Amino acid sequence: MNIGIIGTGNMGKILIDAFIEANAVQPSRLTIVNRTLAKAYNIKEQYPGINVGKTIQEVVKKSDLIFLCVKPLDMHPLLQQHHSLFTQEKCLVSITSPVSVKQLESIVNCNVARMIPSITNRALAGISLCTFGDRCSQEWQKKLLALFSHISTPIHIEENITRVASDIVSCGPAFFSYLLQRFIDATVKETEITEREATELASGMLIGMGKLLEKEIFTLRTLQEKVCVKGGITGEGIKVLDTELGDVFEHLLQRTHEKYNEDLEKVSEQFRGC
Repeated sequence: MNIGIIGTGNMGKILIDAFIEANAVQPSRLTIVNRTLAKAYNIKEQYPGINVGKTIQEVVKKSDLIFLCVKPLDMHPLLQQHHSLFTQEKCLVSITSPVSVKQLESIVNCNVARMIPSITNRALAGISLCTFGDRCSQEWQKKLLALFSHISTPIHIEENITRVASDIVSCGPAFFSYLLQRFIDATVKETEITEREATELASGMLIGMGKLLEKEIFTLRTLQEKVCVKGGITGEGIKVLDTELGDVFEHLLQRTHEKYNEDLEKVSEQFRGC
């Protein structure tokens, strides 16, 4: 199977790195293109077997499976210009949440899916979020699930939970790394520990906690119960978190959904009449 990747920004590059590291795709089976071609050629220096297309047309024609890794508002004009190249036997995959599979199906005649990755997939871990179009064949669905199983655990989601699922899976690593950094900053401010020491300890703690969950030794709730012994220090810290956090995560979700709705409206305006 020949795979094309249109857009080699953050997530496009993560997919390339992960697929190759997992031996899910041979570099020679990949053809990539980017608005700034120099970025694509930089990737070819890293993986000499990769093919760099000079145009989007070249990439689509060479590929059976095409990943569209561009900004949401860039998708409609790109597909309008090149829709005839996406013939029935091909499969188009978007990786962005504001553009629905129905909108993509309204403009191209090929198989369509949306696979929302996470930065955790770069470590061949974490979740990827899958939504298949009505015209996406069982064969293509199986191929996509098999491909993403090399770098993640693919989870099928319905359209109505796309944003909140993305908040957890895709935005979550940034949210929780921010919280951990704030925790580290506080330890440095309030005690004699250095930032390097605190970062090493906190990173090791997070990795170990992840392994506890991965091995199903504890759930999030039972982990808290195990550490938070009656009358202990951890319990006092939990009381502070319970008081101080308040509705911070509710407010976070409200804001991400507000931005998502703004993006949806702009995208819908583009696709109106298709």
